[in-house]
Amino acid sequence: MKKIFTLAIAVALGVSAYAQKIKVKESSENIGGGSHNALTVTLSEISPSDAEDAFRSYMKKYDGKRSSKDGAIFVDHATIKEMGNNTIDIYGKAQGKKGDPQITFVVAFDLGGAFLNSGEHKSQYKIAEDIVKEFAVKATKDAIEEKLKAAQKIQSGFEDDQKSLEKDNKKLNDDIADYKAKITKAESDITKNKADQDKKKAEIEAQKKVVADIDKKLKAVE
Repeated sequence: MKKIFTLAIAVALGVSAYAQKIKVKESSENIGGGSHNALTVTLSEISPSDAEDAFRSYMKKYDGKRSSKDGAIFVDHATIKEMGNNTIDIYGKAQGKKGDPQITFVVAFDLGGAFLNSGEHKSQYKIAEDIVKEFAVKATKDAIEEKLKAAQKIQSGFEDDQKSLEKDNKKLNDDIADYKAKITKAESDITKNKADQDKKKAEIEAQKKVVADIDKKLKAVE
């Protein structure tokens, strides 16, 4: 019970500490086999492995073949219609370790001969920025929703415990009421028993006189 209560507090504190607007930034990162231009975003409430799983799942919509390459999730020949007819290679990887309150997620778009950057590919960059932002928001929300479900499950357990305690309390109070009724009856029975004893003692004394008188008559016969 103590462990569950501690987990509940940890979940509550973790969620309350999360208060940030997700922003996508541009930087040079070691991804795709070298130092390339990429988009980065800070994720909260999620582990690196879960973030990469979320990215792999999110990339399904772009039809590319997903695999691992150079320490990153690699999406080969992805199709992003808004960015043009040519296919794009996409790299995504998480930076951080399990237990970190925040991690960085890096996404790079290889357009074929050049990695996407805001200076040379302004319109395409905006689309890519929206993609990364949408992924980051979804991954973060999904992770928080999992924690919410865990917290709700704990809460439900506490509520079940409370109902059980209330049921026990009612039974105990019912027992007390029953005991009190029995005590009241017993006290009444004791009073009646005492009166019955006094009456019986009087009857015994009277009967003793009857017996004595008969005994005298018996002894008087010669």
